[in-house]
Amino acid sequence: MTGQRTFRPIEILMVEDNPGDVRLTREALKGGKVWNEIHVVADGVAALDFLRQKAPYEAAPRPDLVLLDLNLPKKDGREVLASMKADPLLKAIPVVILTTSQAEEDVVRAYNLNCNCYVTKPVDFEQFTRIVQAIEQFWLTIVTLPPHPGS
Repeated sequence: MTGQRTFRPIEILMVEDNPGDVRLTREALKGGKVWNEIHVVADGVAALDFLRQKAPYEAAPRPDLVLLDLNLPKKDGREVLASMKADPLLKAIPVVILTTSQAEEDVVRAYNLNCNCYVTKPVDFEQFTRIVQAIEQFWLTIVTLPPHPGS
C-alpha cells in the first residue's frame, strides 16, 4: 500500500432551519455505511461562523461536505454559498444544495455560484430518506473529497 489513510469520521455541516428536516437527515445518515459526524446550524450567519471557526465555534472541525438549504434566516443559502466560494480557505469544500425550491432561477444561480450539486427535497418521508442516503452514497463513498489543509 503506497498511501496510508487515517480513519476519522466524515464531518458534515448541515445548514437547515427546519428541525423536522434535520431529524429526518440524521435518521437517514444514522443507518448509513459511512462513519459521519453531523453538525447543524440554523442560519447563514452561524454557518459562516462555523466554517471560519468564529465564536462560539472556535473548536468546530472543517467540514468535508456542506448540506445547505437556500431559505435561511439572517443570511440565506445563496449568500452563504457565494461567501464560501469566494473564500480561498473554504471554496474547495463541496456544497450540496438541499432545498424545497424547484425554481429554475434558484437552480441556475446556485450553479453559477459554484455549488457542487442541487437536490430538491421531496415531501414524502421515504423519498426524503432515499435522497439523503443517495447523497451519502455518492459524496461519502464514491467521490474523493479534497484533503483538509495541512493533512
